[in-house]
Amino acid sequence: MVAFLLGAVLVTAAVFAFLNGFRDASSAVALSVRTRALTPSIAVLLAALFNCLGALASVALTAAFAEKLFTVPPGKNGLILLLASLIGACLWGIYLWWRGYPSSSTHALISALVGASLGSAMMGQSPLEGINTTMLTLVLLPLLVSPIVAFVLGFAAVYPTSWAARNTAPNSVNRRTRQLQSVAGAAVAFGHGLQDGQRTTAVVLFALIAAGTIGAGEIPLWVPIFTAVMLTAGTLWGGWRISYTLGHRLVRIDPMRGFVAQLVGAALLFFGAFGLHMPLSTTHTVTAATVGAGANQRFSSTNGRVLIRIAGAWVVTPVVCVALGALFFLALSPLA
Repeated sequence: MVAFLLGAVLVTAAVFAFLNGFRDASSAVALSVRTRALTPSIAVLLAALFNCLGALASVALTAAFAEKLFTVPPGKNGLILLLASLIGACLWGIYLWWRGYPSSSTHALISALVGASLGSAMMGQSPLEGINTTMLTLVLLPLLVSPIVAFVLGFAAVYPTSWAARNTAPNSVNRRTRQLQSVAGAAVAFGHGLQDGQRTTAVVLFALIAAGTIGAGEIPLWVPIFTAVMLTAGTLWGGWRISYTLGHRLVRIDPMRGFVAQLVGAALLFFGAFGLHMPLSTTHTVTAATVGAGANQRFSSTNGRVLIRIAGAWVVTPVVCVALGALFFLALSPLA
């Protein structure tokens, strides 16, 4: 049974990583395609390449990230906890993709882990030790802070960029910032792989430890490759529903402000990964920076109704995923 559950966790982790790349590809490509800096095909290929490189590089940060998480009980109970959480996070991600709303895969996964841990405690079994602290520091705090910081920085960064281009013809500004958007989009994709690659890698390592396949602190070479391949495959498939929401429905933005938003989003992802060792949502940072840069114009460019719906999805995600994690743990608990 342990081998079966481990296989189920690995398959579901592969689906989670694929959906992560599939849904979050929009963060790297939406603005570049919207402003015609890149064609859709080139934008997706560029995002896939740098997503893969970021996921491979994230292995150097996985140990520091895993230390901030929790302890998974050994054996079948630990594997069921992980499996229930992955199923809940995947289903919620598919639903939000169908609605066209960008949201955080990381917040969905950690929230589902909290729910599965609660379900385990309700059944009188071992919960995830330290999961409550993880929920506070890695979900609720970033959910409240990172969009505000990204919005403010996106709004403020328009001023020096506009000042630098004050004596340049608008056509030249658009052409140059479109070129820079290629670099900024690649940076966002690399930052996404760097951030989200750690999540799937950590879950797979937890599953292998719970199954007794590896010891604590070991990172087999195939694990980050597994994560990178699935993230890249999802990115290549592309989630254009969410890209359309970001690039067309949410805000009207020019190439200069698109470049600013992507640059701010990428900088925050790098700072979160290297400086804070904290998971920052690519979706939250890039979306909020886009709204911030778009707000710094002489005309209203943001669709308030769509923004409220997206913010509502962000707030609801932890609640729904906690419930899904608990529900699926209770459904799978007979396998323990």
